[in-house]
Amino acid sequence: MGYIDMPTCFIETLGCKVNHFESESILARFAELGWRRADPWGRTDLYIVNTCCVTQKAAMQSRQAVRRAIRRHPSAFIIVTGCYAQTAPKEIASIPGVHLILGNDFKENIPNLAPLEKPEHPPAINVNDEPTSSFFGFQGDTLQTRTRPFIKIQDGCNTFCSYCIVPYARGRSRSLPPDRVLDKIEALAKAGYQEVVICGIHIGRYGLDLKPKTSLLSLLEEIERAHPIKRVRLSSLEPTEITDEIIHLLARSRIICPHLHIPLQSGDDQVLKRMNRPYTALSYRDLIFRIVKNLPHVAIGADVMVGFPGESESAFANTLNLVRGLPLSYLHVFPYSRRKGTRAYSFGEQVPPQIIKRRSYAMRSLGREKRVAFYKKSIGTTTEVLIEEKRDSMTGHLTGLTGNYIPVLVDGKDNLMQKIVKVRLYKIAHGKVFGRPVIHN
Repeated sequence: MGYIDMPTCFIETLGCKVNHFESESILARFAELGWRRADPWGRTDLYIVNTCCVTQKAAMQSRQAVRRAIRRHPSAFIIVTGCYAQTAPKEIASIPGVHLILGNDFKENIPNLAPLEKPEHPPAINVNDEPTSSFFGFQGDTLQTRTRPFIKIQDGCNTFCSYCIVPYARGRSRSLPPDRVLDKIEALAKAGYQEVVICGIHIGRYGLDLKPKTSLLSLLEEIERAHPIKRVRLSSLEPTEITDEIIHLLARSRIICPHLHIPLQSGDDQVLKRMNRPYTALSYRDLIFRIVKNLPHVAIGADVMVGFPGESESAFANTLNLVRGLPLSYLHVFPYSRRKGTRAYSFGEQVPPQIIKRRSYAMRSLGREKRVAFYKKSIGTTTEVLIEEKRDSMTGHLTGLTGNYIPVLVDGKDNLMQKIVKVRLYKIAHGKVFGRPVIHN
């Protein structure tokens, strides 16, 4: 088959790291089958939208992405998959121009289906009412498009926070066996990657479903002993699942990045209880200070939800005051989004949108202060930066990331790309950190 005759495909991905991992895996499989990755603006035979539904806004953006794909690629076969396809297939089916809707259980089989003949009465829907226990673990190790590729070690969630639709979209918690995790990391290291990001829907539950049972701590200890790659970064971890053993492992680790993302959601105990979050504001505070005591240079990010039903002004003030007093590095602020099918959907005391908007602004302003303060502490230090394969469009500098999650603009040459380089951080300008490579004579 000549290059010009190769069928083309493109995936537009919304949402979490797990979705992005799965999209990259699907594209890698297509490449193995002789397909070419299309340009998003060029002609494509197959256009896939991998959707998200974690908030109402994400669902809306998923619908917009589907309509945009149909409008820009009228001759393409349109497949919609992902969490929004799983939870609301009929809403997607109402959009003219969609040809196939696949739930999360069928996502991995998209490259084998590869249907290009459009059905007479679209769309066809293939969605299980409840996601099964299948694990989408394929990865094309040499076809990643990221400097820091994702490795999915876990899928699903058993927790059922009262506001969250994800357990209904992803199913029960399930894990990838440790030997396969190590194999994937080693394959990516051999392909030239310096860092991997371990991700999942609820990675603190890793291994509890396996036979014999294992744990995230055991997996991390195994990775530490094997030292298969230079850097390993963890995605989000629940506060109740960060044990002293995990903290001490990170403190002595040679390869696990000093960076944790720990959802808070609220700093008010009554709101946390209504959210079905199994910790208190005080226990969260104690955890953060315990981590910082053991890892002084750690970056800690937090999710904060504002406007949850029943969140009074005093409850919001409790959250604001807690966050203000914590050594956090950055915040992800989420306005509460009412999701049909969750317990919180029927809760009374819904907070008016204008109040949610005001509280979101206040929390995001605090988040910016936290981020700048964390960056300032790094100025004058020398640290290792993983240089990416792109330059900043404004300055022309190389872009990179420290182990503790500081984006850095580096004045250097292209031969530094995809390498971990010692960099002296020397200034902050326009909210960005600048650094120079340390050259040893």
